[in-house]
Amino acid sequence: MSDNTPKVTGIGGIFFKSKDPKAARAWYQKHLGLATNDYGSSFEFRNAHRPDEINYLQWSPFEQNTEYFNPSQANFMINYRVQNMEGLVEKLKADGVEVVDEITEYDYGKFVHILDEEGNKIELWEPKDHVFTEMGGETTK
Repeated sequence: MSDNTPKVTGIGGIFFKSKDPKAARAWYQKHLGLATNDYGSSFEFRNAHRPDEINYLQWSPFEQNTEYFNPSQANFMINYRVQNMEGLVEKLKADGVEVVDEITEYDYGKFVHILDEEGNKIELWEPKDHVFTEMGGETTK
């Protein structure tokens, strides 16, 4: 029987504001060996419960003036991988957590944003990792 408890299952992404995202990507590629593209770097790892499954974590520098982190004033945003997005959002709302937007769905998963108790915006992602695997491309391993 598979566990479908609404919860976080891991880190899905680390996003931060940068004065020059292109230069930041180049620096991390040159000095730390990250495989970068126009969005940052996708880290590839294996799912502990399904070792044949490849999972991804996205690392991305954003423009300093991005509005994507709003309403948070923080210079970063963390994306958490979740399971049972609808159940988790329902639980968060019942617990009085501020849900910033509605669940949106793309080919590669579902997303919603919340604010933590300090006003930091958090992105929740219920991934469809197979889409990234099928797309191919270089990843950081």
